[in-house]
Amino acid sequence: MPDDIRSQPQTVSTGPLPASRKIYVSGKHHPDLRVPMREIDLAPSAKEPPVRVYDTSGPYTDPAITIDIRKGLAPMRAAWITARGDVESYDGRAIRPEDDGLRRGEQRANTAIFTGAPRKPLRAKPGRAVTQLHYARKGIITPEMEYIAIRENLGREAM
Repeated sequence: MPDDIRSQPQTVSTGPLPASRKIYVSGKHHPDLRVPMREIDLAPSAKEPPVRVYDTSGPYTDPAITIDIRKGLAPMRAAWITARGDVESYDGRAIRPEDDGLRRGEQRANTAIFTGAPRKPLRAKPGRAVTQLHYARKGIITPEMEYIAIRENLGREAM
């Protein structure tokens, strides 16, 4: 495997998308939420306001964010999860070839290995449940729930 492939700079397309702009919608229960949306301009002949849709481009189209694909995406939910105080981290298991889609003994492809920011896995503390269903049954609206409600435009006014 040529060494020069891994040493080449990795690039990704960034920047604004045409005829639209990235905006963020805040939460009502969790005002610090920032749900990315895209306002798409329609043809002037339509005489309609822009159409708002969920923006799936992640941070790549946000001009205020510096992108480094070697670091991976920021752990957006980490603070939400740890703030509930019902999880703990642990060492987990060693990485195996099949984690990268390889068979035992199979060589890696000629692409750079993603080292990212290694994070330890989380698990529920003893006697705790940490599913969204568990929180919903207790009447708790988690940041994840509100994020999805905003993203899907599911009755935000009723929340």
